[in-house]
Amino acid sequence: MSKNYPGTVDQSDAPASGDPAVGDPAQAASSSAKAPAVLAMRTAHEAHKDDRHFVTALARGLEVLACFRSGDKSLSNQELAARCRLPKSTVSRLTHTLTLLGYLIHLKESGKYRLGTASLALGSAMLARLDVRKIARPVMQELADISGATVSLGTRDRLSMIYVENCRGSVALTLTLEVGSRIPVATSAIGRAWLAAIPEHDRLSFMEQVRELDHIAWPKTRRGIEKALDEYQTLGVTTSFGDWQKDVNGIARAFQPGGELPIMAINVGGPSFKLSKEFLLEEVRPRLIDVVTQLETALSH
Repeated sequence: MSKNYPGTVDQSDAPASGDPAVGDPAQAASSSAKAPAVLAMRTAHEAHKDDRHFVTALARGLEVLACFRSGDKSLSNQELAARCRLPKSTVSRLTHTLTLLGYLIHLKESGKYRLGTASLALGSAMLARLDVRKIARPVMQELADISGATVSLGTRDRLSMIYVENCRGSVALTLTLEVGSRIPVATSAIGRAWLAAIPEHDRLSFMEQVRELDHIAWPKTRRGIEKALDEYQTLGVTTSFGDWQKDVNGIARAFQPGGELPIMAINVGGPSFKLSKEFLLEEVRPRLIDVVTQLETALSH
């Protein structure tokens, strides 16, 4: 297997370490994903600048909406301008237009904006059409109950994996991540599973896209990705034992849901003091592989 990957992943995409049982990994993941996610948007924008069918104004409006994360209650024009790397005057016109269309709501007291019902309708419509969620949830919940972990279904969005379904075990000490939460691709088990499952040219393209984010962190990031690719061949899953957060362990496996949907992945994770490396690999790994196999079979009919 080739080890020569040209790109890098921004280690700022990984949230600060903390106790997942008492902290808020969802908020940390959401916050930490903002900068690289915006950089990815700008990189994609630049890649299409010579496409005469590319509508720059529309792209910028979508960039503004994409700046909002699950942990954000509201954002000002100045905050949006910083995240989008656009002039504040441009952002002001965009937020005005998006407010008139119902995609944003202007809060008069603070002068900030929050997502409007039109944005909610878009997200709800997308989730409602994801039949894979309905099929996956029962087997995911069963796995969560058996393992006492958090079991999540996700897909890639820019430089993050975004959760589209989430099931918790019956015990209290699980990760506080919800649907819509984002975690970094490079250091998480679910992100590494996605990287291992996509075609090599797509993986190289992804790595090239994030090349300029953090050259200093690249050696460590590269080792983690190389290890993940080897694990996927030998174990059938990818792992993250303290790589995303030092007190969080997880394993994951990817699959193709069909229906022109992108590759998705399911992970099983939780606090390391509760989910040891040995338990995840010896007890949970065969069950996770079986769950994904069941899901692939169900989706193929």
